[in-house]
Amino acid sequence: MSKAILTDVTKCIGCLECVSACNAEYDLPVDVPTVWQKNDGLSAKNWTSILRQQPEGRYVRIQCRHCLEPACAAACPVGALQRTAEGAVVYDENKCLGCRYCMMACPFGIPRYDWDRALPYVRKCTLCIDRIRDGREPACIAACPEDATIFGEREDLLVLAHQRIADHPDRYIDRVWGEHEFGGTGVLYLSDVDLEFLSYRPAMDIALPKTIEAAMQSVAPAFVGMGAFMLGLNWIIKRRQKLQGGHGSEEE
Repeated sequence: MSKAILTDVTKCIGCLECVSACNAEYDLPVDVPTVWQKNDGLSAKNWTSILRQQPEGRYVRIQCRHCLEPACAAACPVGALQRTAEGAVVYDENKCLGCRYCMMACPFGIPRYDWDRALPYVRKCTLCIDRIRDGREPACIAACPEDATIFGEREDLLVLAHQRIADHPDRYIDRVWGEHEFGGTGVLYLSDVDLEFLSYRPAMDIALPKTIEAAMQSVAPAFVGMGAFMLGLNWIIKRRQKLQGGHGSEEE
C-alpha cells in the first residue's frame, strides 16, 4: 500500500493556498520567472502550481506525479532518484551528477534544474515525505480549504474516485487520470474537463521505464568507457610530464 493524492478538479477554486503552503514548508524564495522556464508555473523554487484551463475556466494543480514506475529513477545512472516504500519519489542531491537525464525522461516534464546556484540541483515535489513519516499529511493537502485534494492510500483513493464518478456521472468524465497512465501515478485526478494538456496520453498504458530500458542500458557502459578513457588520458599526460621533467634534469 502506497500513499497518494486525489485531486478533484471540480472542487479547486484556484486560491493558491497549496502553493503557499509548499513554499512555506520548504522555505522556498519568491520565484522570478526566467525566459527558459516552461509556462506552467513550476521551477526550482516552485514545486507545485495552479493552471487555469481555458475555455472551461477550471483550475488544475500540477506537481510531481510520483509514478509507480518512475521514468526519472529508471533514467538516473547513479540512483539519485528513488521511489520510497511510502510511494514518494525522492531525490538525493549527494548522488546527483547533474546529467539531467531525469528531466528528459519524465513524461510530465516535472523536474527542474536550479540554474541560480553555483552547484545546481534538480528540484521537484517530494510529497512531503518527512511529514508522511511523522504521520502527517503533505502541507499542500492540509492547506486546501475546499478539500479539492485528498491524501491517503492509493487503493482507497481509487475506490473513492470511482465511487464519485458512479454517484455523479453528470459531473465527471468517466476516468481517473493517473490510474493506469505510464504504469500508474501517485497523484490521481478527477475532472469534468479533458486533462490531455497535463501530458497524459491515453495510448501510453505501460510503464515508461520499460519503453526506455534499451536506451538506458547503454548509459552505464558509456560512463565506464568514458571513465576508462579519462584515466588513460590522465596517465599519458602525467607520463609525458614525468619524461619532460627527466629530460630537463639531464640537460642541466
